[in-house]
Amino acid sequence: MIEIPQSAAIGVGAVLALLLFGATWILFAGLRARAEGREATERNAVLAEMVARSPAQAMLVRPDGRIEAPRRLADWLGLDHLPRELADLAGIDNGLYPADATALEGHVLAAQKAGQPFTLPVQAQGSERALLVVGERLTDAARSGVVLWFLDATETESEIERLQIEASRLRAAFDALTALIEAAPMPMWYRGPDLRLLMVNSAYVRAVEGGDSEEVVARGVELVEGAGLGGPLANAAIARDTGQPQTGTMPATIGGARRMLRLHDVPLPTGGVAGFAIDIEEYEQLRGGLKRFGEAQRAMLDRLSAGVAQFAPDRSLAFCNQPFRRMFAIKMEWLADRPEFDRVLDRMRETSRLPEVRDYPAWKAERREWFTAPDAVEEIWSVSGTHLRVVAQPLPEGGLLLIFEDRTQQFELQREHGEMQQVRTATLESLAEAVGVFGKGRLQLWNRKFRQVWDFEDAFLDGHPQIGQLVKAVERRLANPARAEVIGDLIRLAAKDRQTRGSTIAFADGRHFDITAVPLPDGNALVTMLDTTDHHRAERALRDRNEALVAADRVKTAFVANMSYELRTPLTSIKGFSEMLHGGFAGKLTKSAVEYTEAILTSVDRLSALVDDVLDLTQSEGAPLEKLPVDLELAAHTAAEAIAPLAKAKKIELVVEDAGTAGSVTGDLKRLRQVVEHLLRHAVACTQEEGRVLLHLDGNAKVARVIVSDNGPGMSKDAVARAFDSFATHGISRSGERALGLGMPLAKQFVEAHGGRIELISEPGEGTLVTVELPR
Repeated sequence: MIEIPQSAAIGVGAVLALLLFGATWILFAGLRARAEGREATERNAVLAEMVARSPAQAMLVRPDGRIEAPRRLADWLGLDHLPRELADLAGIDNGLYPADATALEGHVLAAQKAGQPFTLPVQAQGSERALLVVGERLTDAARSGVVLWFLDATETESEIERLQIEASRLRAAFDALTALIEAAPMPMWYRGPDLRLLMVNSAYVRAVEGGDSEEVVARGVELVEGAGLGGPLANAAIARDTGQPQTGTMPATIGGARRMLRLHDVPLPTGGVAGFAIDIEEYEQLRGGLKRFGEAQRAMLDRLSAGVAQFAPDRSLAFCNQPFRRMFAIKMEWLADRPEFDRVLDRMRETSRLPEVRDYPAWKAERREWFTAPDAVEEIWSVSGTHLRVVAQPLPEGGLLLIFEDRTQQFELQREHGEMQQVRTATLESLAEAVGVFGKGRLQLWNRKFRQVWDFEDAFLDGHPQIGQLVKAVERRLANPARAEVIGDLIRLAAKDRQTRGSTIAFADGRHFDITAVPLPDGNALVTMLDTTDHHRAERALRDRNEALVAADRVKTAFVANMSYELRTPLTSIKGFSEMLHGGFAGKLTKSAVEYTEAILTSVDRLSALVDDVLDLTQSEGAPLEKLPVDLELAAHTAAEAIAPLAKAKKIELVVEDAGTAGSVTGDLKRLRQVVEHLLRHAVACTQEEGRVLLHLDGNAKVARVIVSDNGPGMSKDAVARAFDSFATHGISRSGERALGLGMPLAKQFVEAHGGRIELISEPGEGTLVTVELPR
């Protein structure tokens, strides 16, 4: 036995152990490599399966241009087999289109050099399949290859095309909506989720007086002032938070005028809020006017005598006026809960304000049909001696209007009217005058006297003849047939023009009637005929007598004038012989004889003046006057100088007071001087000795005035009333001689011939004052 040293044995053992450990590790590594290989094979199979079933097919393009790709990709490209080079993907009848192949080569080269990824849509020839190529360079820099993923985008392209069509349609709709919003006459806007303005239309810009929509949005100009509680932003916030549209009415200033706007805020799915504003100013005014009209109408209905009740579409009592409540004894407390129509009828029945009916439920049901009646219904209710006219008018909105009119008094008036008609007929028949009533162009009513005056037959009158027929019928009964038209004219004036006119007609038999046409309140005309035959006879007699008196006055005037002329000759002789005696032609006279001759001369002068006055009075009537400028002051002074000897003889103070304003007038110098002389002569004659007579002259721009006054005994009222009457006696002068008073009538006649005015004022013991005013 070989002995091995211990150290060698240890070394051998160590080697064996090392070999065993190495073998074990190799076994373990082999098993692990086998497991990893199996796992890699399975993973490659899965990947291959995934690649085979993937909607995208990969192609590897090597740096030298060679390609590697699965068979399925060749089918997509319409190739029998895959070419080896990228440039061979485009064939004559199959493969990619040459343009797509060239574009793909360019993108691959760019990816190889710059590592730029790309996406390119391509299509195989003869195939409807749309492919999308996505390419990128491999991350392994050593290989510098490019991976091309071919995706089947056929369905995607169809969806894209559909989406493009839909997008075009939506874009057109959006454009139309935008144009509509822009053209809208009302302000419209859009707010974002933060309620800031993002868009406004032109109407909004005009309302806020902005430059353009961008400037308004940038400045955030609000249409309505105030953004606090209840403002436009508050409504928009509520709409955004609740998802419910909000409406509010707010005032705004637009175009310098205060307008009422109704704002609408509508939440959108995007979180924003769209809004628009409607101008309701006119609507508010109309609503206010309608409300005021309703109030005024109800106030007016309260003042009506008729009862009025209005029922709403739900048949509840909406309104009733005071006469209705009073008529049916209804209190306001009972009306507080707006009773229904049936309850109102029941209440009326309880207060005995409805007519007695046998079947009340059926009667009430018929009245309930008033709400749906096509037209108004009218009835007469007789309740406890009261007659009510009931009018039921269905309202368009479904309600009912009831009007209750008390006709009791009207029925009484109709009864009284019938009685009055009978009284009137009896009265007309008993009148002594002929009476006819015309209406609508016909004779409507007449009395017995009317028929007797015209001698009409009853059949003719019962036919109510027209005015023209009546005129023709009366022609033959008149003295002048043409006067028949006057009767027709009178009737027409009274009936149509409402004028009262009258005339006189003469009958052929000598009768005379005064006919008068009077308009009546009812539009008719009343014709009355009064027999004035006796009156006309008396008038004719008076006219004949007046003509005889006028002829007698002319004879008297002619006689007085002739006698005055005849008296001039003997007076001239008497005066001449008296002057010769007084002058001593027949010898020297004694003192007594001289006094006698002076008295004769004085009497002759007075008698001559009287004859001259009589001639003036009779000849001046109607005699023309001279129209020349007359110095009234000079004429008055001349007249005063002529009367001065008479005043001096009676020791009367004759005073002339000239204010210097009398001036001149247009007239007859002789007559005006005679006016002053007659007034002064009358004053001197009626004034006692040592009295005073004043002649005053003044005037203005319109008239000249002459005033003669004295402090004589004055005149009584009767004497003043007869002062200007011809040949009247006005008392006795202090000398005991009667004054015939021709001077005053002559003065009045001359003054009035000049268009002037004369006035005499006198009282007993106060003297006399005469005023004459002459126009310029």
